[in-house]
Amino acid sequence: MTVEEMRQRKKELGYTNEKISELSGVPLGTVQKIFAGVTGSPRYATLMALSDIFKKEKDMEKKADMIKEPAFSYYARGQGEYTLEDYYALPDERRAELIDGVIYDLASPTNIHQLMGAEIWGQLKSYIRSEGGDCVPFVAPADVQLDCDDRTMLQPDVFVVCDRKKIINRCTFGAPDFVVEILSPATRKKDLGVKLKKYIGAGVSEYWIVDPDKKRVVVYDFAHEELPAIYGFDAKIPVGIFGGKCEVDFAEIYEYIRFLYEK
Repeated sequence: MTVEEMRQRKKELGYTNEKISELSGVPLGTVQKIFAGVTGSPRYATLMALSDIFKKEKDMEKKADMIKEPAFSYYARGQGEYTLEDYYALPDERRAELIDGVIYDLASPTNIHQLMGAEIWGQLKSYIRSEGGDCVPFVAPADVQLDCDDRTMLQPDVFVVCDRKKIINRCTFGAPDFVVEILSPATRKKDLGVKLKKYIGAGVSEYWIVDPDKKRVVVYDFAHEELPAIYGFDAKIPVGIFGGKCEVDFAEIYEYIRFLYEK
């Protein structure tokens, strides 16, 4: 692995020079000089020691694609100490999110939740394609390595990424431009609290919280530091990242799923 490739892995994993020194056994001063470009031709043994620790990223990608065994290695840790290695060790049938080292289980979505997310995604996709835009809309389950570290991996219900460099095979690496979370009894507290703070801190431009029970949508425009706006399910809601030219028609969405509310 070349030094340039290791620099990229270092960025993706969120490793500091101190952490790299600790994991590899290479003196901190040497690590700093290598990644700063001061040392142009590091010793072979030093390069091998550094290269070994960056293989962890590739190993995690392989784990993400493998059929996982039901043995849970993460039970050996406590909440707040989990990493992506533990996240990828989860069995396929268990949906979860990792936030600041804490694993949160995700219950199976209701039909209202699932259909609403698909409809929002569909309207966003139609607009982007009609405009020939570069932005890419996603619908859950799709991983977002929000902080570019090994302690947080989210699965927003719907999100849009306009910088395609952030989209790698296993996940979106970095903050999406636009995120929608659809509340459920199991996720309400998390979506309104910890995830709201995470999205603000990571640089998400716009965050919508859809409340199916109260039939309303709360829109946070972080990019312009506006107070949240509240809409009902009878509204066409402008999408800020597209300058309001794109609107999500919640009246149309509600009409489509109304039968589920009447059961």
